[in-house]
Formats: sequence, C-alpha cells, structure tokens
Amino acid sequence: MTAGHAVAEKIRKGDPKRDRGNRSGFSTGANSAAAAAAATLGLVRGAVPDTVECVLPNTRIVRFAIADGCVDGDRAHAVSIKDAGDDPDATHGAHLTADVRRIPGGGGEVILKGGPGVGVVTKPGLGLEVGGPAINPVPRTNIAANVAAAGKPLLAAGDSLEVTISVPGGEEMAKKTLNARLGILGGISILGTTGIVRPYSTAAFRASVIQAVDVAANQGHSSVVFTTGGRTEKCAMREFPALDEACFVQMGDFVKAAFTTALKQRMRHIIVGAMVGKLTKIAQGLSVTHAWREEVDRELIAGAAIEIGAPPPLVEEIRAAETARFAAEKLDELGLAVAFHRALAKRAIASLRQRYPGRHTLSVMACNFEGKPIVTVHDDAPAGMDYATLPDTDPDAD
Repeated sequence: MTAGHAVAEKIRKGDPKRDRGNRSGFSTGANSAAAAAAATLGLVRGAVPDTVECVLPNTRIVRFAIADGCVDGDRAHAVSIKDAGDDPDATHGAHLTADVRRIPGGGGEVILKGGPGVGVVTKPGLGLEVGGPAINPVPRTNIAANVAAAGKPLLAAGDSLEVTISVPGGEEMAKKTLNARLGILGGISILGTTGIVRPYSTAAFRASVIQAVDVAANQGHSSVVFTTGGRTEKCAMREFPALDEACFVQMGDFVKAAFTTALKQRMRHIIVGAMVGKLTKIAQGLSVTHAWREEVDRELIAGAAIEIGAPPPLVEEIRAAETARFAAEKLDELGLAVAFHRALAKRAIASLRQRYPGRHTLSVMACNFEGKPIVTVHDDAPAGMDYATLPDTDPDAD
C-alpha cells in the first residue's frame, strides 16, 4: 500500500492556468470520503484532524489535507478541497464538504445524504434512485466504508452516523457539465470508480494509448484489445485469457488515436470492449467519446430498439431519454439485452470499418455495468485489401 499527501488550492478567475501534463488528481468521491472520515474522527476524538488517511476504491491509502474542521456536540464538519491534477476538470478546486451527525441508538448504520451543490437525480437510466443524490455507487460505498472505519467505536455502541455531502458552488460547476441533460439537477455528481483522476482530456493520456499499442507491437503481438475503462478491461481479460497482458490497452475516450495507431502497427486482430454509452458513441463514429464532447445519438439507440422488436411506446421513451443506459435497462427487463447490445455492436463495427479500413479482424464485446460480458460480435477481415494501401495516419490529428 502507498500513501500520498493530497492538497488542492482553489483556482480563481484571473489566476494563471495550470500546466497540463500527466499529473493525476483525486475524484470528487475520494475527497468526499476524506471529508466524511475526518468529520467522523472529530466526533470520536472531540476535534477534527488537519489531515486524514483515506482508503480509495482502488485500495490505495492517501493522506488528504482537511480544512474548516469543527465539532459541535453530536455534529461535526470538515472540508476536503479537490485537486484534479492535470485534468481540466470543472470540479477542480471544489470544496467537498461533509457534515456528520451522530444519532444515539440509531442501530449502527451509516446513512448517506446529498446536500446543497450535489445534484439530484430526476430521470431513470443512471443506475441511481430517482429523487436521490447523484452519488455514484462506488463512491457511495467508499464513503460509507471510510466513515465506518473512522467511527467504529460509535457504530459499535449502537449509534448511527448520518453523513451529508455538499459542494458550495456545485450548481454553477454543474453548468459546465452535461448533468442537466442527464436529469441531474442542482449540482455536480460525486464520481470516481478508483478515486484517482487521470488526465483523460489531455494529450498525455492520448499519448499513453499510442505508446501502449506501440509496446504491444514491439513485443511481437498482432492482437490488441481496446477498452474504455477498468471494468471493461477486466471483463475483456476474462473473455480472452489467451492474450498477453500487453495486448490490453485502456483507450478511454480516444478511439481515433487507438485505431490509427493499431493500423499503423499492422495489428491483425482488434477487439473493442465497451458498455452501452461508449458503445453507442463508437457506433456514432466519434473520434473522442468523452461525455462533454457530444451527446449520445438517441435516434441510433431507438433504431436498434426497433430492429429487435421493442414495443413502440418503449421506443418513444428511449427516443426521449438522455442516456443509453435507460434503453439498456428497460430492454433488459423485457429479456432483450443480448439482442439490443448485439444490434449496437454491429453498428459499432460498421462505423469502425468505414472510418478505419484494413484487413484486420474486428470484434466488439458489450459489457454490463458490473463489468460482465453480454455479447461479443465478430467481423472477419475483408478480402482483397492490402496494408500497403492504407494511409499513414496521424493519431494526434483532428
């Protein structure tokens, strides 16, 4: 286990821009967990500490600086200021705030709530309860775990701990995101599947994708598996155990960089692993699938639903929904999950073939939100094409 020190200073209007590079930062979920743990320690010890160790979802232990700590009877308050590293994140400098209330005789539970600046979920399709706070499942679990560890004596005595996460200015920050379009109103989302924020939106991450493909090719591999994140990568590794670890590349949002590099390196087998949202954006032909770049094509999703025989009223709901996940969950209830994802995978293959032609075989594996495979669609290499005829493409070009 490793430990680090996390300190962030708020960037104000007029301040010089941060240098861009490959320095990682921390997620809103990690900072929320740190603030919540510090406030809980305040209730246990009588004073909120200036720093606190927090276990991230990826099991790394990080020491966070804590501000504005105070204790007032059965209530404690603490703030952890987000440092997003070199990612141009809308929430960099956000004050993730935790107010923890001790409930004597409450039954030993950790209760998590959202306060001002944390968005409220108003539409289905996000995997969160409608009407509840936009605190994603992984950070929700991580916050509760850190609070439980810090407040062990109180919980063991039968008291409960009510944790309210708030973000001053969160509503303004949310205007720089797609939250409103997704039905998350009034603030930002509390996110983070690992606790670490890497500079996904910078040239550094794109360069790392290109480098990973080059490394695989230099090791003599002719297959590459592109995934959009950690869960899809783990899923792909289970599905294709014969492939060497070097063949697996997390391309994140950088589809064009990944594919043009694979073609340049003459990869003969390309596999893509994605969940429904990214899968849809790949089918749309986007070079970069980041949520801030472009919305999902609802007509494309509706077309796939029509193709597999979804009821017309549901098709109209899908057409009106803001997320691809809404369609996936509704069609899963009808037993149409495999057919739906197969239809999307075929559309993704057609788009990738058109944008990145070559003699390579192409497979698309669709995963669910737990990182388990739903269906894999294979497409054989086209006949009559020669690598020598392919353009020498530049992955960094627009």
